[in-house]
Amino acid sequence: MKLVNLEKSNSLLNAYVAQIRDKSIQKDRMRFRTNLKRIGEIFAYEISKTLDFSPKDVKTPLGTAVVETFDNKIVLGTILRAGLPLHEGLLAFFDEAESGFLAAFRKDDAGGKFHINTEYCSIPNLEGKTLVIADTMAATGSSMLLAYERFVADGGEPEKAHLVCPIVSAYAVETLKKTLPAKVTLWTAAIDEELTSHSLVVPGLGDAGDLSYGDKI
Repeated sequence: MKLVNLEKSNSLLNAYVAQIRDKSIQKDRMRFRTNLKRIGEIFAYEISKTLDFSPKDVKTPLGTAVVETFDNKIVLGTILRAGLPLHEGLLAFFDEAESGFLAAFRKDDAGGKFHINTEYCSIPNLEGKTLVIADTMAATGSSMLLAYERFVADGGEPEKAHLVCPIVSAYAVETLKKTLPAKVTLWTAAIDEELTSHSLVVPGLGDAGDLSYGDKI
C-alpha cells in the first residue's frame, strides 16, 4: 500500500481539517458537514491526477478542441454514516461515478474490547474499475480494511483502489500497510500518533457520524 499525506504540502485543506477538529466550530452541524464535503472535493482533485488520461475530440460551436480527460470508471464506496459528507464531495467531482455503501460499526465485547460489525452492503461490479473508499477517520484501521475486503468480495477485484481518510492514527497506517496490496493508496490529511486504550484517536475529532447527523442511541 502507498501512503499520500496531503498535510505535507500546505494548502487550504489544512484550514478545513483544523475546522472539523475545532470543538467550538463542531457545534455547527451544517458547517461540519460542509467542511467534510470540501475535503472530499480536494481529495477527488488530487486523486484525479493519478488517473489514466487520453485525448478526446470535443465539438465546440466553432470547431473541435482536443482535451485530455480520464478514462477510468470510478466507484465510490462509503462507510455509513460518517463517510457520507466525504462521499458528497467526491461525487461532486467524480459526478459520473457509481456508488456503493457499507454499514460498519463498533460492537463492544467483554473486557473493554470491541470488534467491527458489518451489515448492509451495496456495491456495483468493480472488475477493471477504480474503487475509492471514504471514511472520515481511522483509529485501528479495522473498518477501512473490512470495507475494502467486503467490497472486493461482493463486487470483484478493482484495477486500483484509493482510501480517503482525512484523519488516521499512526497505528492504522501501519496496519493497512501490512495488510493491503500495492495497488491500494491511502490518502490522508493528518496522522495522529496517539491511540488510547479504548482505541480512540488523540487529538482526533470525536465521532464524525454524530457530529454530522446527531447523537445516536
